[in-house]
Amino acid sequence: MTKHNEYVPQTVTHPGVTLKEKLDELGMSQKEFAVRSEKPEQTIVKVIDGRSALTPDMAVKFESVLGIPATFWLNRQQQYDEAVARLKRSELLAEACDWVSRFPLKKMIDFGWLPETRSQEEKAEALLSFFSMTSSKAWENFYLSQKLKVSFRISLAHYGEPYAISAWLRQGELQAMQLDAPAFDRNVFLEVLAEIKKVMAEHPDDYFTRLQRLCLDAGVKVVHTPCLPKAPIHGSTRWLNDHTPLIQLSARYKQNDRFWFTFFHEAGHIILHGRKYISIEGVQHEAANDNKEVEADEFAVEWTFSQEEEQEVLRYGKLTEQDILDFARKFGTHPAMIIGRFQHKKLLPYSVGRQFMKSVHLDR
Repeated sequence: MTKHNEYVPQTVTHPGVTLKEKLDELGMSQKEFAVRSEKPEQTIVKVIDGRSALTPDMAVKFESVLGIPATFWLNRQQQYDEAVARLKRSELLAEACDWVSRFPLKKMIDFGWLPETRSQEEKAEALLSFFSMTSSKAWENFYLSQKLKVSFRISLAHYGEPYAISAWLRQGELQAMQLDAPAFDRNVFLEVLAEIKKVMAEHPDDYFTRLQRLCLDAGVKVVHTPCLPKAPIHGSTRWLNDHTPLIQLSARYKQNDRFWFTFFHEAGHIILHGRKYISIEGVQHEAANDNKEVEADEFAVEWTFSQEEEQEVLRYGKLTEQDILDFARKFGTHPAMIIGRFQHKKLLPYSVGRQFMKSVHLDR
């Protein structure tokens, strides 16, 4: 985007115009000038007509013949080239209006992801800067056409709302850039998950800070990115530059049982499915691998409230509030994980056990 107070001339002439004016002033023909400067006459004609750029070699020779410093000619050529490039850029931005309109700009601005802008060109420039792309075509090549399979191995063309989803994913990447992490260590991550389970069970006020710090110790980046309209994503897992796993969470349901299950589900993808699998939970798409999603669910079940533990509770019979607390303490989990499981399986109505649920409200 153009900086404030930066002067961008609307009309900048080619240095050939100045050259012709100087030759006319001196009464020197183009043929004579060509001979004096040891350049082909056709080259001089093309420069004067604006069909050819003025090179450093020409600038030095023009200085000798005309007494005008080479820096003058080079600066004029640079100004002209920049003006032409900016004109092309302006035309490109104007053509991107339809692309821009497909994104939830208002919400992205409310979240502080994009600056306040007025014109459509400014909106397009801000959005392209957000994605670090030069054009909407570049965005399509990256997110839809899989032109960079090494970094982003799925096409969002399989998803219903690729524009909002790409914005949510990109914001997660920008947040991850602010975090420093050592090289990923799978064994350390497994050890860390045991500590994270304790945080889940306690769910202290600083649970997200502790979760993020513990994961960083293992080389895993965890960020919270609020949901965008048309992108109701619970969470996502992918590898940045093929060496750093990123878990991106939305806390969409603002409830601790959903939050922690989603985290362990995404952690399961890291442990079980390696660097090539990209997980985006909460939206329908053709590219999802159902088997891998089931495996990640099973991983999350094992870490939050296992099938064996569930059966033990069910065999107990009718539960009191104290029974739930006692079982949670015994299993090293949070009571909400037990209640949430039974509600999910329709064994309990959602009106029961609300006192065990903790709200999840993360700053954006």
